[in-house]
Amino acid sequence: MTEHHVINPLSTGVDYPTLAARFRPIFQRIAEGAVEREHSRTLPYEPIQWLKQAGFGAVRVPVAYGGGGASLPQLFELLIELAAADSNVPQALRGHFAFAEDRLNAPPGAGRERWFKRFVDGDIVGCAWTEIGNVAIGDVVTQVSPDGGQWKLNGEKFYSTGSLFSDWIDVYAQRSDTGGNVIAATRTRQPGVVQRDDWDGFGQRTTGSGTARFTDAEVEAENVIDFATRFQYQTAFYQLVLLASLAGIGRAALNDVAHQVRNRTRIYSHGNAAHVSQDAQIQQVVGEVAALVYAAEASALKAAVPAQRAYLARFGGDDVAEREANVAAEIESATAQVVVSALIQQATTELFNALGASDVRQGKALDRHWRNARTVSSHNPVIYKARIVGDWVINGAQPPFVWQIGNGPGKG
Repeated sequence: MTEHHVINPLSTGVDYPTLAARFRPIFQRIAEGAVEREHSRTLPYEPIQWLKQAGFGAVRVPVAYGGGGASLPQLFELLIELAAADSNVPQALRGHFAFAEDRLNAPPGAGRERWFKRFVDGDIVGCAWTEIGNVAIGDVVTQVSPDGGQWKLNGEKFYSTGSLFSDWIDVYAQRSDTGGNVIAATRTRQPGVVQRDDWDGFGQRTTGSGTARFTDAEVEAENVIDFATRFQYQTAFYQLVLLASLAGIGRAALNDVAHQVRNRTRIYSHGNAAHVSQDAQIQQVVGEVAALVYAAEASALKAAVPAQRAYLARFGGDDVAEREANVAAEIESATAQVVVSALIQQATTELFNALGASDVRQGKALDRHWRNARTVSSHNPVIYKARIVGDWVINGAQPPFVWQIGNGPGKG
């Protein structure tokens, strides 16, 4: 009998400087327009188009399929660089990279290869999971129903991050026939999909995180995916994107405060030097901000390592090793969340101690760093993550890999 071996190339990493060099000129272009987009609340359609054309959405696709072959730590290092240019952009791409990661974890086959080709061709996937309003926790109002050889999707989502810029939307829905939870990957450009830019948060204002409404939107049968097959380290993955965004916000804040201090000519009579850049106390403040940012970035990148192990273990044939890697991915991303959120909020506040009253003027938009950091930190409540980590350290309690939000039963 002839043994059949499935060819399954994985993304184990490439030379990072070479990989990053492809995108750094684009990151620079994105950075040049970041403040103006903030002032005018201009959505980053152009920056995301530049990234699509450069193949950024396919950096995790294996090289054998035309992608970048990046490891997960390399992806998140790239996202830190991108977030330093404009932290709205990596968050807008959060749903895309999560869906792409799920396809990387799918069994080898024609369906997976079709998605790889779409990513390589530049297709971007948005995200629409959360329902607001009178929805009880655990309930899914959005329904996908069989309709001949296809399916029809009906419902409404909010926090549809990145969907305004996307070619597809990763929609969390319930099958009308079985009640099973699924992902319905839906083409964006069709009459049954209506999107609104109605996200009104005080930070991360241009992530495209508004409403998506689906009315008999068509879904191809092969793109109705059983949620039970979703990659196990997904919660950790989503958190790692936010950690990269926070670290990038810190980098941007550090760059801005150094630039402002370097070029400031006004001094205080009770200061310590004839030029602010030579004032020892100012140097200390900037050095402390730099240390906060350094610690945050190091934590974010270290937390990405077990996620890569979980990805590799998915195809390793060792269930115990895979389970351990998934637990480590969740625990380490949660542990990093606890500290990185605090570090970057502190850094984006402390930077003003090195500046003057003129630096709080709206034209400089330096407050956006704190507003963005606070907004990113408000995802996935950090107090619950700290408790989960503590329960693991004390009792070895396995962390939840999937959690939900919705209305509770109310006070008794």
